[in-house]
Formats: sequence, structure tokens, C-alpha cells
Amino acid sequence: MADGESLSYEQAREQLAGVVKKLEAGGLTLEQSLDLWERGERLAAICADWLEGARAKLTAAMAARHPDDARPDASPDPKRAARPDPSAPF
Repeated sequence: MADGESLSYEQAREQLAGVVKKLEAGGLTLEQSLDLWERGERLAAICADWLEGARAKLTAAMAARHPDDARPDASPDPKRAARPDPSAPF
């Protein structure tokens, strides 16, 4: 993987799976294993960036449709909380 090369999530995930297979198969020198590990870390970071970007887009889309419900840090609105029915038996 060249520096600055842009990969789709699927490409990065596929390459990462290949790196994991090679590492699990063994038979590599320490230097080869370290090189593969570092490549795997870069690929994992690319996947994480894609997933975080997708999560942000979903959060923004949800916020646009339901502004009160989409904020991940929003606590429930106490005014909207279910109140007990005063006529219900204990």
C-alpha cells in the first residue's frame, strides 16, 4: 500500500483480511511479520476512518429527521417521560 493511496472500506477490509491470514499462517521472519503487522495497523485505521465517517453521516441524517432523538449525548426529556396513570391501581 503506497502512502496517500486511497482505498475504499471494502478494499481496505479485504487487504486487512489477507494480512491476518498471512500472519496466522506463520512461517515468516520477524521482520516480515512486523512489516505485515504495521500494514495491518494502517489498513485497520483506514477501515476505522470509513466507519467513523459513516457513523457521522448516519447521525447527521437522523438529526435532520428527528432533531431531539438523534443526539447521542442527549438525555431523555423529562417532560416527555411516561407519567403514571393516576387512575391505575397500585
